[in-house]
Amino acid sequence: MTQRRARLRGVGPSAPVRTCVGCRSRAVQSDLVRLVLDGGAIVCDTARRLPGRGAYLHPDQQCWESAQRRRVWRRAFRTERGIDASGAAARFIAA
Repeated sequence: MTQRRARLRGVGPSAPVRTCVGCRSRAVQSDLVRLVLDGGAIVCDTARRLPGRGAYLHPDQQCWESAQRRRVWRRAFRTERGIDASGAAARFIAA
């Protein structure tokens, strides 16, 4: 996490900063993957244009596992319904 925070220091005021829901560290938006809820499933929004509330996550397996372990999805997307994370899991879990 120290490396991620160190990268943030050199960023100018015009770069958007978001918080990773996995490790809860702040990073430049371009370093994170945006996730959105499509129906009841989490999908990766690579173009960052899908409608709805987004959650941001570093593109590594540790942050994904941390988010899964802490059960952040209902809070991040502000929903009470069931969420299917299996579709987005392939992007983060190494084969």
